[in-house]
Amino acid sequence: MDPFADTLQRLREAFSSGRTRPAEFRAAQLKGLSRFLQENKQLLQEALAQDLHKATQLDSAFIRKEPFGLVLIIAPWNYPLNLSLEPLVGALAAGNCVLLKPSEISKSTEKVLAEVLPRYLDQSCFAVVLGGPQETGQLLEHKFDYIFFTGSPRVGKIVMAAAAKHLTPVTLELGGKNPCYVDDNCDPQTVANRVAFFRYFNSGQTCVAPDYILCSPEMQARLLPALQSAITRFYGEDPQSSPDLGRIISEKNFQRLRGLLSCGRVAIGGQSDESDRYIAPTVLVDVQETEPVMREEIFGPILPIMNVGSLDEAIDFINRREKPLALYTFSNSNQVVKRVLAQTSSGGFCGNDGFMHMTVASLPFGGVGASGMGSYHGKFSFDTFSHHRACLLRRPGLEKVYALRYPPHTPRNLSVLLMAMETRSCSCALL
Repeated sequence: MDPFADTLQRLREAFSSGRTRPAEFRAAQLKGLSRFLQENKQLLQEALAQDLHKATQLDSAFIRKEPFGLVLIIAPWNYPLNLSLEPLVGALAAGNCVLLKPSEISKSTEKVLAEVLPRYLDQSCFAVVLGGPQETGQLLEHKFDYIFFTGSPRVGKIVMAAAAKHLTPVTLELGGKNPCYVDDNCDPQTVANRVAFFRYFNSGQTCVAPDYILCSPEMQARLLPALQSAITRFYGEDPQSSPDLGRIISEKNFQRLRGLLSCGRVAIGGQSDESDRYIAPTVLVDVQETEPVMREEIFGPILPIMNVGSLDEAIDFINRREKPLALYTFSNSNQVVKRVLAQTSSGGFCGNDGFMHMTVASLPFGGVGASGMGSYHGKFSFDTFSHHRACLLRRPGLEKVYALRYPPHTPRNLSVLLMAMETRSCSCALL
């Protein structure tokens, strides 16, 4: 029998209920912790004396941001230039040496990064390595001071396991199924324009793209003609001939996506051309939660619609699944948007639009849970690739003052030390 199961279940249920989220609750918890320290001072001092024969105090400190050392950046194929250079900027700005491993799937960009980029950087501090899964596995056997990986959760687990052997810290930018809740109270054409743009951008090969829609059957009926209208306006009557619609990166991914077209019922699109690695902008309806299109990240121009009977049902559906990299909500009601925000968890969130939150340099970009750990963009990139070193500088004088901390601990000395511990405004701590 697991002695921890009941306790863990109780704590998870409390968190899921939203009990810990209000600021008032958090303040009450901290006040309770403060009362614990105040009301049990003597008891705690006696316990510390029995266990360690001492009592200590944290000192004031400042933070010095220093480079980790040798950083490994493993980049993906879907945005092979941006997702190589964005973390590289942060790693270089923080003062690290960098080994860049671009994706072998996006071969043309890989070649440019390997042959041209090193000419512009100090090659004693920067290098590019090439190869596929086997070479990457060999690379991960080496010790790095930091690893930054963008890719699938499956490979992310491999990277994290390899890093753990050397206790190397990691940032994992992964993916997942990003929900898009569409409330009945909104304009269907506005929603369709924005969802279609962000879903079919780069042929859906974007980790933060809306992965599926949750809406009522009534909204679905209004949304379908609006989505058809948006797709036609964006890509014309024949999307395959549109210069604005990309292609699937590889034959393997094309075959995987074509298999997903058999899920549910095709309401819009559904055409494919293997010779061109083309899949039309597609909308699926009558989709079941157990079908493959709802169980794996789609990463292509396919948009399933799942019906829910209420906002509560939509929130429950989202919370039953792994935490996504992004979550989208469309509604004319601020209360609906704020409720979805308050009662769910995701790497990022955007109300009434697509993944514009990741374009704002003042916001961090990253996942949570199965969608990743750590974040970057803008100043957050510098912080990610920096060790935050806690430091204290003290003058060698004032020994008579500091002598109060040395044993033997007389009642007078202890009372002075305790007063210093309780005086929060004191910037010069004795210990």
